Amino acid sequence: MLVENYQKLVVNTCFGMVHNTEDAEDIAQEVFIEVFRSIQNFRADAKISTWLYRIAVNRSLNFIRDNKRNKWFHSFEDIIMSKNSQLNSDKHYETPAAELEKMQRVNIIHEAIDSLPENQKTAFTLNKYEDLSYKEISEVMDLSVSSVESLIHRAKIGLQKKLYTCYKKKCF
Repeated sequence: MLVENYQKLVVNTCFGMVHNTEDAEDIAQEVFIEVFRSIQNFRADAKISTWLYRIAVNRSLNFIRDNKRNKWFHSFEDIIMSKNSQLNSDKHYETPAAELEKMQRVNIIHEAIDSLPENQKTAFTLNKYEDLSYKEISEVMDLSVSSVESLIHRAKIGLQKKLYTCYKKKCF
């Protein structure tokens, strides 16, 4: 029942961190195995979704660290399945060149997000991919709300600088 209710949330959280559907699904499976093994450690003073977010973020960060990936390669399928590609319902048929250009832009944005310091990336991803409030992110990351605000602000500034530089160099 726990998997049925929270699988999408966990997979989306992991995908927001690793940008690859298969890896996100594998990590999500590990999250639920860890939940099964440590359910007795769950403190009822927090929401179960907060606990799951925390485990999903930690597992995703461990995956990134273990694989030491600097660049992520995404299939077009990943982009379509991404929570952020909401254009799917209005999708008109594009040329292969236009699709390739769109994929390149998404890759550049994901690489910029991946280059952020770990805490900034985590806070930014939870806010933008998962639509969590600053208060919810503070619970997941075990930080104050003002710290979360600061992390997200610094992440936005960092992304602006990276993407503006890329824009000037005509990366996309």
